Amino acid sequence: MNLDEFEVGFNIPAKIGLEFKSIQTPALLIDYDVFHKNIIKMKKFVKDNKVKLRPHAKMHKSVDVAKYQIDFGGAHGICCQKVSEAEVFARNNINDILITNQVCDLFKIDRLTKIPLLGVKVGCCVDSIENIIDIQKSANSNKTNIDIFIEYNCGANRCGLKSFDQIEKLIDQINKSKNLNFSGFQAYNGSIQHIVSYNERKKLVKNTCDKIKKLVSYFNDYNLEITGAGTGCFDLEVSENVYTEIQAGSYAFMDAHYSSLKKDKMINNTISFDNALFILTSVMSTSIDGYAVVDAGLKSMSIDSGLPKVANNNFNYIKCSDEHGILENPNNLLKINDKILLIPGHCDPTCNLHDWYIAFKNNYVKEIWPVSARGFSF
Repeated sequence: MNLDEFEVGFNIPAKIGLEFKSIQTPALLIDYDVFHKNIIKMKKFVKDNKVKLRPHAKMHKSVDVAKYQIDFGGAHGICCQKVSEAEVFARNNINDILITNQVCDLFKIDRLTKIPLLGVKVGCCVDSIENIIDIQKSANSNKTNIDIFIEYNCGANRCGLKSFDQIEKLIDQINKSKNLNFSGFQAYNGSIQHIVSYNERKKLVKNTCDKIKKLVSYFNDYNLEITGAGTGCFDLEVSENVYTEIQAGSYAFMDAHYSSLKKDKMINNTISFDNALFILTSVMSTSIDGYAVVDAGLKSMSIDSGLPKVANNNFNYIKCSDEHGILENPNNLLKINDKILLIPGHCDPTCNLHDWYIAFKNNYVKEIWPVSARGFSF
């Protein structure tokens, strides 16, 4: 992308080569070195554990980050959550995409079944016969093929089926559909990804994976992909030897919530990642003794998983409004225009609030990556 048309401070927060102190705030930052280390750690993990990696691009919504994960991080493709999101990546040469969601609207199905015309291998999840019939009709009309994953409700109680009899009927319908390929099961239990206690998380992972093992045993006549697992407990999920592919996404950036999850460092399969994603914010007022006001509030980060953490542990971010945040400022150490790095509580919705990633290294801007699929939620 040619950045010459953009103006720092108007429609972009920085340019490549700019000093860190000159980045306009609030801005979405990536510590390039930490990001790279996270990517390499996961590459080693999936290689050592002989499992495939399909990172979830709904986390970062960036073509550049997706390509980095594929080129350097051992990923063979990506996950998306919506059709329009997938189209952004498909139109930018990401050629293996799984939409980990049901696509039911007929207009959306038509767009889904046209994605392979771009030379892209694409799949989606289903949990109803009606949906399978609609996808087949559309794929046949567009002369394309779609990979189909039946979503198994292994505990999240959101989408998917629990009944093996119902699942068998869906498999029969898929196998009767000449443009559809039965590829396997999606088995993702999002409810266990965020449990702070290691022992409780491990217990619930085993319960979930025991259900999936029964599913696999019941349908053992098929050579199936079992895709799922997330950043919160993928290491435990992989150790259960049920998944052929993991969908972890947040590992590349991390956030304050995922960083708070407890680990058992005595377990060989345990892997940890460091925070690479930050909101850079500036002090704009110190008029109240013991407090500092910064220019990053609700429009700069999501707080559904809690308020952000300050990278410098001497300060606490205690309150926010639309455009402002309030920090405790013991001994009035913070001054006007001081720059503060915040670790957002939840990376996914935070990234979707910004147009640009500013990747820095050695106190300078190294890369600028657009948040390519920002707002693409159709």
